[in-house]
Amino acid sequence: MHSRLICLAGPTASGKTALAVSLAEALDGEVVSCDSMQVYRRMDIGTAKPRREEMRAVAHYMLDVAEPDEDFSVSRYCAMATPIVEDILARGKTAIVAGGTGLYMDNLIRGTDFAPIPDTGVRAELEAEANRRGMEAMREQLRAVDPAAAARLPAADRKRILRALEIYRETGETITDHDARTRALPPRFAPVWLGLDFTDRAVLYRRIDLRVEQMLEMGLLEEIRGLLNSGVPERCTAMQAIGYKEFVAVIKGEEPLREATSQVQRASRRYAKRQRTWFRRNAAMHWLLREESTTDEEILARALQHLRDFDA
Repeated sequence: MHSRLICLAGPTASGKTALAVSLAEALDGEVVSCDSMQVYRRMDIGTAKPRREEMRAVAHYMLDVAEPDEDFSVSRYCAMATPIVEDILARGKTAIVAGGTGLYMDNLIRGTDFAPIPDTGVRAELEAEANRRGMEAMREQLRAVDPAAAARLPAADRKRILRALEIYRETGETITDHDARTRALPPRFAPVWLGLDFTDRAVLYRRIDLRVEQMLEMGLLEEIRGLLNSGVPERCTAMQAIGYKEFVAVIKGEEPLREATSQVQRASRRYAKRQRTWFRRNAAMHWLLREESTTDEEILARALQHLRDFDA
């Protein structure tokens, strides 16, 4: 089989973890997680991070690579995951990039050339200027050099506006021109794309609701309490994830558990809808659509058949 790089995508709770492990076992493969929250250590239950028994001795990468109070980014993910994928392929194994963070997956495969972030003090100057003048003034400053970026970014998006200004001051190139140049480059990798989803959206949503309840039974509140007690700020990026920020309010006595649970379930269903929209834009995606009664063995068989057809 020549297709030794597989991207397995799909919405949350669709069964990607189980299929990725089964594919790895069948194809002498290793799994590279592509999940923006599973990168954080000690955030296991709320991110649905695969447990050791679920991994079944299959090597997994890009799990537990950052502390919860660190700011993780797509550029950092790609910088770490790219050499891992290349090493798996160089050893003659199958690399299975599996997860639901489409932004990370697309940029990894594309080999996006992220603009460098030199530590010259420019960012600190921009932060101070933004504090002094306000973000609308910074957006107008961006509009003067990069109208397209200014039109795309609302004034509330402080991080990206300052990033765009930083790139321009450091390199003389606008972020719009940089992104266009990067998109024109050929992709770094040429994977087989597999999408996993349910034909009936209601089935997926029931699975999502049940998963939230199971997370609570597994000790999600205790996990969050432990993070807070260890000094992880409740306002840090990781703690703003679905399933964490809502239950922080429960722990603080500001929200009833039942209401917070409903909020997490609703937010998770909305997230699944956004994931479906993102991945369905990919014309190369081969969808493995399952019914409620479809077994993992049937899905694996269909995935392997597609790979055989692809290589034929």
